[in-house]
Amino acid sequence: MPHTITWYDRLRIERLVWSLDQQLYDLPRVQRIATRREVRANLLEAARDVGTREALRGVGGSRRLAEQFLTAEFGDNPRHTWIGAAYAAALTPLLLNFFLAEAANAFQSGVTATDPHATGVFTWSGVSWLQSAVTYTFNDGTATGHGGGWTPLAYLLWLVITVGFGRLWRLRLRRRPAVAPA
Repeated sequence: MPHTITWYDRLRIERLVWSLDQQLYDLPRVQRIATRREVRANLLEAARDVGTREALRGVGGSRRLAEQFLTAEFGDNPRHTWIGAAYAAALTPLLLNFFLAEAANAFQSGVTATDPHATGVFTWSGVSWLQSAVTYTFNDGTATGHGGGWTPLAYLLWLVITVGFGRLWRLRLRRRPAVAPA
């Protein structure tokens, strides 16, 4: 006996499909879209046959299903993750800039604490190997500064952290087939 699918059932199915899609970001875009459509069609067909609750229970959850798809594509070996690489690429500059700015501000505060009405040019060499020199010009205790940019080693560190967190050395370069599968 076929079951009717209500709008609520469709929402439950869409929730699972989109949750699955979020966990399949390591797959190529075209393959992710095809997987999403296939899972949606299979769930709708199963919901008509056995009901939505049983169809969703039979899938076992989006996380388990995503892991099965990723294992089928990449195998059981640890694999790269674009999301990990993106987090590392975004958070490393934020953290590094924060700590380098705090170190430069500590130097400025030290000069001001020593002489509240300091006047002159003071240069701080920066954090060794990561930051260029910072030059502060004081005029009656008021400071303006410039410098303190990243050195090439800081950029290299950023790249290494991004590759490390994303495990990008495991990235397989795939060749596109000459003829797309039907």
